[in-house]
Amino acid sequence: MAYSLDDLLVIGISSRALFDLEHENRIFEGEGLNAFRLHQIANEQVILKPGVAFPLVKALLHLNTLQKERRVEVVVMSRNSSETSLRIFNSISHYGMDITRAALTGGAPLSPYLKAFQIGLFLSFDEQDVQAAINSGIAAAMLYPSQSSNENEEQIRIAFDGDAVLFSDESERIYQEQGLEAFERHERERAIQPLAEGPFAKLLKTLAQIQQQAASKSNAAPPLRTALVTARSSPAHERVIRTLRAWDIVIDETFFMGGIHKAAVLEAFRPHMFFDDQHTHCARASEVVPTARVPIRK
Repeated sequence: MAYSLDDLLVIGISSRALFDLEHENRIFEGEGLNAFRLHQIANEQVILKPGVAFPLVKALLHLNTLQKERRVEVVVMSRNSSETSLRIFNSISHYGMDITRAALTGGAPLSPYLKAFQIGLFLSFDEQDVQAAINSGIAAAMLYPSQSSNENEEQIRIAFDGDAVLFSDESERIYQEQGLEAFERHERERAIQPLAEGPFAKLLKTLAQIQQQAASKSNAAPPLRTALVTARSSPAHERVIRTLRAWDIVIDETFFMGGIHKAAVLEAFRPHMFFDDQHTHCARASEVVPTARVPIRK
């Protein structure tokens, strides 16, 4: 019987996001593909250090051990060829990660294969691949280098920005083009009208389902906790609350920052990953927590 990915949260992860391949990437950029190939083959038995997204992936895979039904599948997605990827598989085995699937495209774009693997979240350092994924309707984000991480596998913590991430960029565009006063007027007038879904709305709903199922089967601490960290404040808060209510989703922690920098709150929440659409916010957040930027769909 064929293996079905239906009803699973499928994470597509680049090899450079999963493992620390910054040295190897510098070889590729500075000396070319053949030098990179020779380096990887010569170091096949040298285990790679964890990358920025490693703790998140490890924690998500841990969900599969908490109940009978498998909930998460991870697919390594790389433009590497198969001959340069043995080091990746050796490192996966070394860390005991339950990852058995990969898409190795030998330099070709990854985006055509994301829907084939039913990817629900794609994480990479490659802006071109991430943009192509977003354009095709898949939740995707470009990682920022970060020295901070949450190693706790027992409870996954994920934080989201609101506009242009969980919600559409409709209100964000009004703010950018017309200013704060027009934005607040727009939100007051539409306070009871739910916001349209953004690129990460489906992912949030999937995580909410996992939370509900875990809560119904155990009295232990929930294995997943979510936070909304948004620049919105009153009066623009009401539409957010009503939108989540319309989606039948309860986010565990919500912070209406009103323009205050998000980094301190994120450092206190300690997410395995924070998703935002603004480079300024991402750059500052990445100093204290793993962070990824969600590009605008083109």
